[in-house]
Amino acid sequence: MNFYQNLLNTWQIISRNKIRSFLTMLGIIIGVMSVVVIMSVGAGAQSLILNQVKSLGSNLVGILPGKSDDKGPPASVLGIVVTTLKDGDRAALVSGVFPHIVAASSYVRGVDTVTAGGNKTDTNFLGTSAAYPRVENVALLSGRYFSDEEEKGIARVAILGSQARRDLFPDADPLGQSIKIKRTNFQIIGVMKERGSSGFQNQDNQIFVPLSAAQKLLLGIGHINFMRVKVDAAENVDGTIADLKTVLRERHGVTNPENDDFSVRSSNQGLEALTTITNVLKFFLAAIAAISLLVGGIGIMNIMLAAVEERTREIGLRKAVGATSRQIIWQFLTETVIITFMGGLIGIILGSGISIAVAVVAQNRGYNWDLVITPSSIILGCVVSISIGLLFGISPARRAAALNPIEALRYE
Repeated sequence: MNFYQNLLNTWQIISRNKIRSFLTMLGIIIGVMSVVVIMSVGAGAQSLILNQVKSLGSNLVGILPGKSDDKGPPASVLGIVVTTLKDGDRAALVSGVFPHIVAASSYVRGVDTVTAGGNKTDTNFLGTSAAYPRVENVALLSGRYFSDEEEKGIARVAILGSQARRDLFPDADPLGQSIKIKRTNFQIIGVMKERGSSGFQNQDNQIFVPLSAAQKLLLGIGHINFMRVKVDAAENVDGTIADLKTVLRERHGVTNPENDDFSVRSSNQGLEALTTITNVLKFFLAAIAAISLLVGGIGIMNIMLAAVEERTREIGLRKAVGATSRQIIWQFLTETVIITFMGGLIGIILGSGISIAVAVVAQNRGYNWDLVITPSSIILGCVVSISIGLLFGISPARRAAALNPIEALRYE
């Protein structure tokens, strides 16, 4: 009954000072909301990246320039230009020596404003090998992909993604038409089927050209950005990776594996590495957002200390009629915990609403974005709110309990 009466008294005090109560819990609302949003949006962004890797299948092997350890990404992933990988390496891998390799493709990327008549679009162009459709399991809506002979002969041909086709040729059949990339004309020979977004890249807005043309005519480079190798079955991936490393070390003159100038990983290994990296980023951002909870807790303590001063006569009267110091402490702690709990609850609701809105917008734009709001994050938000109430409410509560009833009754 005493506990119930304490809750009832606390609710009456909070209701009597609605504005002050709201301002008291505002810091907690913002802090909990920020943590929920960052955790949910971070998990959604993580799913966006990982879903794309999963969609490529478990029988793909990626080769990137630059050395990396087993858990960290290669330097090229961090934006550092590494030129150790060449298309000749790909040619050596598909020479027929390795029975489990189905196909392999080299890749280079560039960005430009592409024009076609009076239309233009800012987009990425991707230089690939002729085996790209087999490696990536993509299909054409119309036309064809370029051949090995065209790739080797620096043919000025291109394939449009479905969005690029709509941007450049909204009312006409693009096959046989010309587009200009970096002042070089390319003839359209095919249009890709709609593929959606991959990671943060709209695949339908890309333009595909032969690797040799991208290297020599558009980028002026002799290296490749990365390579993908398709293996016939997932169970043959590990053995193929060992073979790939052996060949690349022979071609690059590497005698000590510690001096590798390339990184070879299966899609599953890449998935694990990406999961580790994105988890670290996600929790780092959540920790930064949690600082606002500390600020909110300090704000609550200051306001409750001011409330002790304001209610000094009330405290003196309660002690004069028999209230113990323990009861006074519990009264103020209950007030603080209820305020922080309500703030945490509102923060969870607002954070969940924002997270749902972000997920809906991302999904409507074609991104493979998962909405992740786990029960554990909601429970954690409630527990953290209550803990902050207890932690920052103890000082005002003890100060109130220490008041001398006679002095308190004289307080003006």
